[in-house]
Amino acid sequence: MLLSEQAYQKIDRELTKFPGDQQQSAIMAALTIAQDEKGWVSAEVITDIAAYLHVPPIAVQEVATFYNMFNTHPTGRYKITVCTNLPCALRDGVKAADYLKEKLGIDFHETTPDGLFTLMEGECMGACGDSPVMLMNNKHMCVRMSSEKIDAMIQELKQHGESA
Repeated sequence: MLLSEQAYQKIDRELTKFPGDQQQSAIMAALTIAQDEKGWVSAEVITDIAAYLHVPPIAVQEVATFYNMFNTHPTGRYKITVCTNLPCALRDGVKAADYLKEKLGIDFHETTPDGLFTLMEGECMGACGDSPVMLMNNKHMCVRMSSEKIDAMIQELKQHGESA
């Protein structure tokens, strides 16, 4: 067992939402639970979830690699995903991404040497009117991210990361 007992209990709760012969329906929830606990979903975690859900490992692998909210490689403590889709690109999304690259000293799909930040490029997040838009750790949307707001966010996360 690669996950904690609490993680398997959460997966069990998700399984109750589906008919007994539809356990594959809980794959996304199980991957989310595993990633919340481990920070990413390794090949071993994918195999473990498949065994736990009684589905072929490829079924879990397909979901883990299709959706960009699942990290199949280790990431920094804070994964910042910047929308660079056309509407955001036209409203300074690319400029914000370039600013973050310069500020953090990394490119997309890279992690800072201190392990705090990973920068990713994302597709539409459904908030085009609030561009530039960023998603923090797949859960917290940051909107209208000017250089000043990016500076404040990075500073706050660095302070939080160093104190934890």
